[in-house]
Order: sequence, then structure tokens, then C-alpha cells
Amino acid sequence: MRLPRIITSLLETDLYKFSMGMTIYHQFPSYTTQWSFKCRNEDVRFTQEMVDEIREQIRAYCDLSFQEDELDYLRNIPWLKPDYIDFLRLWRPRFEDFTITTDAECGLAITAEGTWLNSSMYEIPTLAIVNEVYFKLAYDYDELFESFKERLEEKASKLCDNTFELGTFSEFGLRRRLSGEAQDLAVRTLSKSCEGSHSRFIGTSNVYLAKKYGLTPIGTMAHEYIMCAGQGDRKHNPAYSNWYALDKWIKEYSVLNGIALTDTVTTDIFLKDFHLTYATLFSGVRHDSGDPFEWGETMLRHYESLGIDPKTKTLLFSDSLNFEKADALFKHFHERINVAFGIGTYIANDTKEKPLNIVMKTTECNGQPVAKISDTPGKGMCKDPLYIDYLERTLQWRLDHE
Repeated sequence: MRLPRIITSLLETDLYKFSMGMTIYHQFPSYTTQWSFKCRNEDVRFTQEMVDEIREQIRAYCDLSFQEDELDYLRNIPWLKPDYIDFLRLWRPRFEDFTITTDAECGLAITAEGTWLNSSMYEIPTLAIVNEVYFKLAYDYDELFESFKERLEEKASKLCDNTFELGTFSEFGLRRRLSGEAQDLAVRTLSKSCEGSHSRFIGTSNVYLAKKYGLTPIGTMAHEYIMCAGQGDRKHNPAYSNWYALDKWIKEYSVLNGIALTDTVTTDIFLKDFHLTYATLFSGVRHDSGDPFEWGETMLRHYESLGIDPKTKTLLFSDSLNFEKADALFKHFHERINVAFGIGTYIANDTKEKPLNIVMKTTECNGQPVAKISDTPGKGMCKDPLYIDYLERTLQWRLDHE
């Protein structure tokens, strides 16, 4: 490797990978998945040197195993059960699950496949590695880091003087961070800068940094969970993906760990399955695509239609946020419902250069295609247009007939 090891701990992932991981371990242990990398920046090209470094960094990540102090930390998260912690003691990533080539328009192709239990864990570290390698080899990293620090200081000062009012917010930037050093600095700075302000920084999705700084690790579920739980069994109608996924989640966690993601197969379909039982048991919902103001008003009306006091629930916004957008959303909603924010790239990779828009998505489950149909066109990623057509027709049937 040309660079120091980028991922140094298996805790260096987002909390929802453990939340979903335990559900997979107990309820979907035989499911298999395929994951595919995509760079959405049209002007980005990965060199052979970058691809080689990414491959070796992933190989180094696959040499890691959980340490006892890390398992002790996970054991203190109330909804993680002892048998899953014992499984993690034995678990290690497998380099053999990865295929890394230059066979893509951007110059980098990555696929990972195997059991869902394994391959789900690869997404976040892989994206963090790709980001850091790219920015350290494509630019003068020291210069970029200086611009990052300047912008971070400006953000912190605007929180301290209440230029922006965010209420409660967390850092969600691991997958697209400039570097481990940059994310560490951002989390450390924000954990101190909000004291006495109208904004409260409560934690980070990065479990490693949450442990390091005594913060709350944040995260519940991602689109992969609803896609695979709802579409991985071909005996299921995929238009009911949310119902299958939420039902299994409640069986796993009851009222614990309850922020539901609404936009995997559109929020309109989600609301058909988010009936009184689920709306009561889940503590809130997360926004990740579509107009956030319209979405928030829709969720308020839905809670009220069920006779639920919105002030007992939380709207968690997490889609391409900066402090200005979060401030506007907070001021619009906070008097009617609890509001929280998960802010990623704007905190962890704000420099003078444009950040990468990279993803690693589940494209198959149990040998069959799966897909996301979000509230923003183009955010999905499926290799089979026939399956997309089928899924869209099943969703439209529900909208027309239920």
C-alpha cells in the first residue's frame, strides 16, 4: 500500500449495519446478495494507481477482526443481543467476496457478493476507502485538508453564534468523508462547538468515533434492508416490501431502535403500510429523497389521521443537507413535531473541490434483481429494466386499487 491503512477497526462503519446485521443474523441468515459500486460524477476517472491502492486497502480491511473492547462497547447498546455479539467475535471480512477491476466508465468497478450477513458489512468501509484514496492521489491532500479545516471552523462559529438553529443533529459522513483524519476532526470539533448554542450535536453514525469520543452512535435501517426483506423472497409481492420489512423489524426490536425509512418504494406506498400499529411502535421516520418540506407535511397529516400526537414522534432528515437547509427545516417543523438531522458530506467532506457522489448498492438478492424506487428519480440502481418495470406496475396497482 502506498497510503497508511485507511480502515483500522471493524467498528469503523455506520451503526445501522449492526442494527440490520442482527436482524439478518436472526431472520435472514441464508439470504445472499450482490453489491455494485457506482460513481455518479461524470467527470471523475480513477487511475490504475488508484485502483491498485483501493484493492490493497480493501485487502488490509479484510485482515481485521473485532477486539474485545470493541465487542464490550457493542454489548452496551441495549438492542444488540448477546448471541449476535458472539457471532461478531468470530466474523471477519472475506477478500474473496470482492471483485475489483477497471471495467467501468469511471475506471473503477467493484462488486461484492456472498451471504447478506457478510456482504452488507462491506459497503461503508469500501466507500470510505474509495473516497480517501481518490482525494489523496488526485489532489494535493494537505491543501485540501487546510480548506476543509477553514470551512469546518466557519461552520462551528456559525453554530456557536446561532446563525443557524438546528435543534438536534448528528454526523453521517463516513461513506463520503475526505479522510479518516477529517471526519475525526469534524466530530471532535462539533462535539465541543455546540455547547451553549441552539443546536445540539448528539452523535455520529461512525461507531468507532462514537466510542472514541463518548458520543451516541446513530442509525437504524437503510434501503438495502427493505429491498432484501421485501423483495428477496419471490413468493412476496414487492409492492408490500415495507410491510414485510417493518413486520420483521418489530419482531426483532419491538419498540427499540425505531426510525423507519420511508422512500424505498416511494413514500406514497410506505404510508399504505405504515398503519396505526407501526406508526405507534416506531419512534419516527427518516427522509432521504424528494422535497423534504412536502414529505414532512405528509408525515404530519398521516400521524394526525391516525390520532397520534406528532409531538411524540420524530422527523429525521438525512438527504444532502447543509446547515442552511437544516435551519429552514427546523424552523418550519419544530413547533409541531420533533426534528432531527443526519448531515453527511457537508460536514465530512466540504473542501474547495467537488465531493464524490459514489454509492454501493444491493443489485441482487438470492440471485434475483432487487430495486429501489425512491421519491427522487435516478437514485435507484438496478441492472434489470424488466424487473424495474414489474416493480413499478405492482406499485401502481396498489395506488390505483387500495
